[in-house]
Amino acid sequence: MPPPPPPPSGLTLSVTRVFPSLPAFDMPVGALQAPGDASRWFVVEQSGHIRVFDNQPAVSTASDFLDISGEVTCCGETGLLGIAFHPDFATNHRAFVSYTTTTVSGQLVSRLSEFLSNDGGATLDATTESVLIEVNQPEANHKGGHVVFGADGLLYLGFGDGGGGGDMHGTIGNGQDLDTLLGKMLRIDVDSAVAPYGIPADNPYAANANCGASGGTGTAPCAEIYASGLRNPWQYSFDRSSGALWIGDVGQSAWEEVDRVTAPGVNLGWRCREGAHVYNSSCGPATVLTDPVAEYSHNPEIAITGGFVYRGSLYPALIGQYVCADYGSGRFFHFDAATSASSTLEMASAGSSGINPSAFAQGEDGELYLLDYGSGGIYALVATS
Repeated sequence: MPPPPPPPSGLTLSVTRVFPSLPAFDMPVGALQAPGDASRWFVVEQSGHIRVFDNQPAVSTASDFLDISGEVTCCGETGLLGIAFHPDFATNHRAFVSYTTTTVSGQLVSRLSEFLSNDGGATLDATTESVLIEVNQPEANHKGGHVVFGADGLLYLGFGDGGGGGDMHGTIGNGQDLDTLLGKMLRIDVDSAVAPYGIPADNPYAANANCGASGGTGTAPCAEIYASGLRNPWQYSFDRSSGALWIGDVGQSAWEEVDRVTAPGVNLGWRCREGAHVYNSSCGPATVLTDPVAEYSHNPEIAITGGFVYRGSLYPALIGQYVCADYGSGRFFHFDAATSASSTLEMASAGSSGINPSAFAQGEDGELYLLDYGSGGIYALVATS
């Protein structure tokens, strides 16, 4: 393994509180702006609300954009976990929400649903829910659940391996079992004429049946799969410049990893590997595994919060750097997103946030923000040299 790369130009990352007059958000796990609209921010509260407020420094009030708290099973690693606005939200008012709920039979499921706005985009109407995907969950942890659109107009949704420890379900673990959506990154076409969604032609198993309507499992590799071998992806984003998909995948007990995906069909290794290291050799027939582009070890770190490739303008020396942080220690990590190292980089810490960062957010202007899960505050990323 090559030595940790030095921070570019001696950059140190930190945070500063923004929107200080807002009341604290309740267990925030996501924040974003609608496509092409920098006038508002939306914050995902794990308990079941999506809150909206004006993008003004002195703003002091937020309101409900969507309330599905009555449907959401929370908390720990379950709850309301993500929202993605359709790229044409300004005109079609469609949004896609990821959350966990419990069926009448007592089964915990991860659900992807579409909601519509009936008031010109001011709010989402909870009564318009259309369920697209339901995945039965065997345990209470490792849900993933972040959801995002790519520049290709397709929707990407990542699920964890179903939980427990060591990907213990089945003979090879869910991450390597292609007949389940657990432990996978999915890619679907929500604009297809095929209901409830279409499958992109270059998904690796596009000719097979969908698994989203059968509890997340099938009798052949699931058509929705874009990438396999994930443990608990949290969170992921697309580089606005290169289009690459960047995934922060939470490790088991030793290594946190960052994956860069540029084509369908890759196997990211779990449970065969944790990061770039052998974890469990009883993991099925896979022979081509894609190692992470970068990793960092535990102690004092415990769980990665995936971030973004910086494409803002405030900090020129940070442009093109992938930035992430550790939820437990609050420390930042960053490295050149264009790295072509032949083996996995071990990241060096580049400053501390002083918070428990549950999510990064990227404004329409490319600047980065973080959410503090404990205090419910919003912070702007700051780079100094």
